[in-house]
Amino acid sequence: MIRLTVRQSRTAAIIGFGFLAVLAVVLVITGVHLAQVNDAFEATCHATGDCAATANPIFQDDPSLHTFLPLIVLVTPAIIGLFLGAPLIAGEFESGTFRLAWTQSVTRRRWLAVKLGLVGLAAVGMGGLLTWMVDWWQSPFDAASQDRFDPLNFAFHGIVPLGYTAFAFALGVTAGVLLRRTVAAMGATLVGFVAARIAVTSWVRPNLASPLQESLSFSTARPVVGVQTPANTFALVPPLVSIPNGWVYSTVVVDASGHTLTSQGLEQACPALSQVLSAPPGTPPTAVHTCIDTLSATFHTVVTYQPASLFWPFQWAELGIFLAAALALCGFTYWWLRRQYA
Repeated sequence: MIRLTVRQSRTAAIIGFGFLAVLAVVLVITGVHLAQVNDAFEATCHATGDCAATANPIFQDDPSLHTFLPLIVLVTPAIIGLFLGAPLIAGEFESGTFRLAWTQSVTRRRWLAVKLGLVGLAAVGMGGLLTWMVDWWQSPFDAASQDRFDPLNFAFHGIVPLGYTAFAFALGVTAGVLLRRTVAAMGATLVGFVAARIAVTSWVRPNLASPLQESLSFSTARPVVGVQTPANTFALVPPLVSIPNGWVYSTVVVDASGHTLTSQGLEQACPALSQVLSAPPGTPPTAVHTCIDTLSATFHTVVTYQPASLFWPFQWAELGIFLAAALALCGFTYWWLRRQYA
């Protein structure tokens, strides 16, 4: 049974690990160069003491890879679910080969365990190797940007891609057992995987831990005054606040009671703002600066965020969610097979 499973999955395994081998060569060559460029920049800027104001040249080096690699990590679990998970059982049903296996003294439990164990471990191994290689290559960018907790970056760092891969694979297998058609199972796997990822990212992950709040004065986090069209009303726009390797939920400007400032309140507090709309182009916005200085006595900026220290607890929690879902799908698949082919 083990030998048969290896032969059936040999082509997909060769393609997958072959792609990883080629990618590894590319990443090693370019990654060493990136590390050298980053080390030279850090040595120079530390010597001059101007690191914060100087752009790191690595962001102009290999920009296509910098964009393309995270995308590969994001779509690889779905690809594994589509082309390894969905056909694994559905293909057996379509060709009828499952009957031959079950008449050769191979129990359903052993048949399913060997398939899930061998192919599933190979799939998770491919996802893990890919994530590890990309994490190593991305490390200079992560050190420079310090935003790996951002929702867009969280999914291709650390260990959560392993959970995504296991879940996508198990979802594909379950879809194949239920639908018994490879193409239909692939479609259901794609829809289910995307829906699960969106649900966890949008609703589960933000609630894994209570966020922190920090109050900042306008001298630290200064808002700006914007003009809302077409009514030509003014609004106080909160500043963009960056927490190194943290996840910023929201930034709002409130008073001591936690109330935000409406457009009407802003115009009443700063009547001179009306002169800004009629001022000739290029006129210094003195009224805007004066308004913000006036408001700083009663208003402040509140940042709601998750600190960088919770990056790994969030990673482990989300990994556990997807691994638990994968195990539940595998258990359901075994129960369904026994129920339908008892």
